[in-house]
Amino acid sequence: MAAGKYQESYSSRFSNCKYQVFLSFRGEDTRKNFTDHLYKALVDAGFHTFRDDDEIRRGKNIELELQKAIQQSKIAIIVFSKNYAWSRWCLDELVMIMERKRNADCIVFPVFYHVDPSEVRNQTGSFAAAFVEHEKHYKEEMERVNGWRIALKEVANLAGMDLGDGYEAPFVQSIVENVSKNLDPKIFYVPLHFIGRDARVQDINSLLQDGSHGAAIALLYGIGGVGKTAIAKSVFNQNYYKFEGKSFLSNFRSKDIVCLQRQLLFDILNKTVEINDEDEGILKIKDALCCRRTLIILDDVDKRDQFNKIIVMQNLLCKGSKIIVTTRNKGLFSANDIQWIRYKVELLDDEKSLELFVGNLAEIENRN
Repeated sequence: MAAGKYQESYSSRFSNCKYQVFLSFRGEDTRKNFTDHLYKALVDAGFHTFRDDDEIRRGKNIELELQKAIQQSKIAIIVFSKNYAWSRWCLDELVMIMERKRNADCIVFPVFYHVDPSEVRNQTGSFAAAFVEHEKHYKEEMERVNGWRIALKEVANLAGMDLGDGYEAPFVQSIVENVSKNLDPKIFYVPLHFIGRDARVQDINSLLQDGSHGAAIALLYGIGGVGKTAIAKSVFNQNYYKFEGKSFLSNFRSKDIVCLQRQLLFDILNKTVEINDEDEGILKIKDALCCRRTLIILDDVDKRDQFNKIIVMQNLLCKGSKIIVTTRNKGLFSANDIQWIRYKVELLDDEKSLELFVGNLAEIENRN
C-alpha cells in the first residue's frame, strides 16, 4: 500500500458511504430518551449519524430514503426495545440492513434495551405477541413475515450489547467506544523498518500525552526526504483516537487553501461544509476548533500565510488541542513564536542508513 493512503481494506469497503452510523429504533419506545442520548453521544464523538427525523425531509419517499441511507452507512446500530417487533417499518428496515450485511458492506451492531437477546432470537415474550398479530394481518404475505423472523434470528446471534439492569450513561458511552473501534478511518501506512526515528516519535508522543504542557504546536523541520512525514504519520496513528477531532492534511504546500480548509472541516465535523473563499473558511474553522480537542497534522507547509489561513489564532484553540507542522523551511516561524516546540529531523548516519536500506529491501521482497 502506498504511503499516505488509508488502509486499503477500510477505504475500499466504505468509499461510497455518506454516513458513519445508521440508527434503527422504535420511535415511540426510545426516540425521546435512550436513542436521543445515544444519538447525541455519537455526534459529540464526531460520528456522522443518520436518524430519520433529522435526515429525511418532508415530502420525500420515506421508504426509499431509508433504503438509500442504509446503503450509504458504514455501521448500523439496531436498538431493540419491547415494542420493536410491533412495527413493520422497523422489521422491513432490519431486513434491508441484514441484506446489506450479507454483502459484506455493513457492520451491524445490535443493542438490547430492556429486552433479552433470546426474546429477539427466538421471538418470545413481546416479540411472540407481535408475530401472532403479524401472521393474522399479513397472512397473504407469509414470505415477508418469515423474512422478518430470519432477520431477527440472524441479528440476535451477532455480537452486541445488552443493557440488562445497568445504568444508561455508561452503557451509551460503551456503545460509542465500540463504534469507534469498528470505524478506524485514520490509519496511515508507516514502513515496518522505521530506523532511527523512534526517539523523535516518542518526543512528540510525550508532548501530546502531557496534558499540562503549555505548547499547542510542534514544528518538525529538516531537508526533504529525511523522514518528517513518516514521523508525523506514526504519531498520528498512535494518538488520533484520544482527540475529539482529527485531521491529517498531506502535501500542504501543493494544494489550494480553500480545498485544504474544506478537508479540515470535513475531517473535524464529519460532514461536508460549503466554503466559497478563504475568509469564509477561516471563520468556519475558528468556530469548529474552539470547542473540540483536536489533533491536526499540517504536512509540508512552505509559507507562514498558508498556516495562518488554516489555524487562525492559536489562543482560540480548545484546551488540549495539538498541531504538528512538518516543513523544510526552518525559518517558517520566528523566535517570537515562544509557544512552539521545534524538533529538527537529522539525516541518518551511515550505519543507520544501511540498516534502513536492508530492512526496506527485505520488506519489498516479502511483499513479492
